[in-house]
Amino acid sequence: MGYYSENYADTRRLVLDEIETALSSIDPESVERLVSEILSAKQVFVVGVGRVMLSLQAVCKRLAHLGISIHYVGEITEPAITTEDLLIVGSGSGATIFPLGIAKKAKTLGAKIVHIGSDANGPMKEVADFMVRLPVRTKNYLDDEIDSAQPMTSLFEQSLYLLGDIIAKMIIDERKIDMKALWRHHANLE
Repeated sequence: MGYYSENYADTRRLVLDEIETALSSIDPESVERLVSEILSAKQVFVVGVGRVMLSLQAVCKRLAHLGISIHYVGEITEPAITTEDLLIVGSGSGATIFPLGIAKKAKTLGAKIVHIGSDANGPMKEVADFMVRLPVRTKNYLDDEIDSAQPMTSLFEQSLYLLGDIIAKMIIDERKIDMKALWRHHANLE
């Protein structure tokens, strides 16, 4: 056996334990408010950078399967944001330049803003209407952040992705959506 086969089980447990700790730390009331805002918005937009944006794009796709009008900032068919819409900003630090700038612009256009991140006192605090705090290790290394043995902000990105799937599952259950019916919103040019 080599190094990777010998260490796979321990590393898998470490990562899954970190994700459980992270997701357990989210205030359920903030999730309730987030879902309410998603369901009441005419359109939902998401923005982040790097791996955070990849996680949000996956969330975007899953919520689109539920019939929610959702877009990621920068997509070629991105429509205009309005006062009836919601912008979800994924940024652990709340200080990343591009998402912060987009949030400020969306705010001037009257959209509602939710920040999913770790730093409750970062620059996003002045822009967001509310926050879903995922208090995991960021580049800020705040004292109350959950530490991670994983590289950089992997735990944030993983937890963000899974939070999206958890929200989708709760919407499916609450609305009693037939799982087979979801395929009508799935890409079919495959």
